[in-house]
Amino acid sequence: MKIYNTLTKQIEEFEPLHPPEVGFYACGFTVYDFTHLGHLRKYTMDDVLIRTLEHAGYKVKFVQNVTDVGHLASDEDTGEDKLEKGAKKYGSSVKAIARKFEDYFFRSMDLMGNKRPDVSCRATEHIQEMKDLVELLEEKGFTYEITDDGIYFDTSQFEDYGELADLNIEGLEEGARVAKVAGKKQPTDFAVWKFERPGENRAMSWPSKWAKKSFPGWHIECSAMSMKYLGPQFDIHTGGIDHIPVHHTNEIAQAEAATGKKPFVKYWVHHNHLMVEGEKMSKSLGNFYTIDDVLERGFEPQALRLLFLSTHYRSQQNFTWDSLAAAQKSWDRLKKKWLKWQGEVDGEEVKLSVGAKNFQEKFFAYLEDDLKTAEALAVLWEVVGSDLSAAEKIQLLKEFDQVFALQLEKVNPEVLELSAEVEQLLEQRQIARDKKQWDLADQLRDELLDQGYEVKDTANGQEVSEVVAVK
Repeated sequence: MKIYNTLTKQIEEFEPLHPPEVGFYACGFTVYDFTHLGHLRKYTMDDVLIRTLEHAGYKVKFVQNVTDVGHLASDEDTGEDKLEKGAKKYGSSVKAIARKFEDYFFRSMDLMGNKRPDVSCRATEHIQEMKDLVELLEEKGFTYEITDDGIYFDTSQFEDYGELADLNIEGLEEGARVAKVAGKKQPTDFAVWKFERPGENRAMSWPSKWAKKSFPGWHIECSAMSMKYLGPQFDIHTGGIDHIPVHHTNEIAQAEAATGKKPFVKYWVHHNHLMVEGEKMSKSLGNFYTIDDVLERGFEPQALRLLFLSTHYRSQQNFTWDSLAAAQKSWDRLKKKWLKWQGEVDGEEVKLSVGAKNFQEKFFAYLEDDLKTAEALAVLWEVVGSDLSAAEKIQLLKEFDQVFALQLEKVNPEVLELSAEVEQLLEQRQIARDKKQWDLADQLRDELLDQGYEVKDTANGQEVSEVVAVK
């Protein structure tokens, strides 16, 4: 198994610290608003990585946090907490907003077929662990206090600060990466613990040795919780590429400073962004979409999953409704084939032929080479179009689905089965529509109606239903 390591900037052979156990931490969602398609892609690809590791024989302990306090706007050490901002936006309490959007996050993950973490840890339930970590950093001389502001990590005391992101520390100007804060010694210094300022009246604050009302910095949360559940050193930490220069760089500094320079994480895995119609997702642009938007347009989550699998996790992906419609057609085709083959076999496993084993080896070789999902997906379609027996196809697809998690075995068997002649007419009609040969398309629709099938054109393609004769 090989994976690209952001820390070393190369694809490496995966060798966990304590095989076959793998400690896996994923930066979780900040629960102040709806989970969108960009989040869905990141966590779906995390899911594929976990399933690939498990198929390769590893035992993964999957830990994921819930950020329900401390995440200030845009990585800054000033400004409003995102949870408080969300509470004001939706006219509710911070706790109610956090639970609402945490529930929405997990509902979205469940619909996508993603595994739930073994440990889901809320920041608000680990305040003591965070305070303990800050106190340890203080004892070791890695922090300083800015009056009426907070406790800051002194990056000049940490020799390898910025290694993950290849930061040019000397060339950094304050304000270019995070907001300017009066009293900071270096532009790269960051808050590990913040004080409530006079008049702020924050909804979430806790007493500490430094202030009566105070709260954790965002970065300290992930270090404290990941080390609580996975130990001072673990194997894989994932996140978006936007986390590299600040959040993950700061996680490394504070964790390794606390443990005496023990390497915090062995493999850093980062996902690229999802664009929408070629632009960054934004509510102001009207292209902020959630799983409910997908469902309301008649698409299935498995189609979205297929779409995500078609692009490598380290490559930027552009989402369009047309691309999702194409993925839905592919999913519909796969479901029909699956049901057809299911009807041809008795359910017993068969001995795979040499050709089937070659497909099997190719599929998992691609996944175990830095998660090449697009190439593995192409192998799946090769199997679908091959001359293997129905039993072999079923057996291979079941194994592939352990990783792709399209949930083929849950496909509704009541899907309308069509004759070869009807399938051919539908294919001819689709070709006619693609070529804008509308008269021919109408003629073929009439032929289908004569055979007892009504065709409707939808965003998902042609939908077919049997015509019930009126007696």
